Amino acid sequence: MEQGLVHLYWGDGKGKTTAAVGLALRALRSGARVTVVQFLKDGQSSELEPLRQLGACVFTGKPGTKFFFQMNEEERAACRAYHDQMLQQAVERSCDLLILDEACAACQLEMVEEGLLKQAVLDRPLGREVVLTGREPAEWMQQAADYSTEMFCHKHPYEQGIGARRGIEF
Repeated sequence: MEQGLVHLYWGDGKGKTTAAVGLALRALRSGARVTVVQFLKDGQSSELEPLRQLGACVFTGKPGTKFFFQMNEEERAACRAYHDQMLQQAVERSCDLLILDEACAACQLEMVEEGLLKQAVLDRPLGREVVLTGREPAEWMQQAADYSTEMFCHKHPYEQGIGARRGIEF
């Protein structure tokens, strides 16, 4: 990977994290070093362990992490500090592909220090590919993106009362 580009997978449709993980698998199979940071998730998603087994370094939330709207201010502050710590550690790692899953929401909800997030994207080492995912990207994310793919939801099983299924949605 000579020139590192920025990928943005965004929108209200399913498939943003799935696209990022697919890229991670492709990169790992090609011998690239991959680091994944998951914001606002509890570390229970099914894709994480296979990524680790294939050599990716994965930073994610702690089991039992509440949804943002369920947290009180003290819990939000602790989660924000944890996200900043994960991101700082990830940025300091040597890698070819850095995936920042749910970075859009973490930024919008102020659950990560925006300056540190910008540094991870805008001041990345030469050759580092970066992926951002989430529903509503900040304007600077759109400007930084070399690839911008919007996932748009036309229909979803949740609308019919079907909850998230292990191995499919998480």
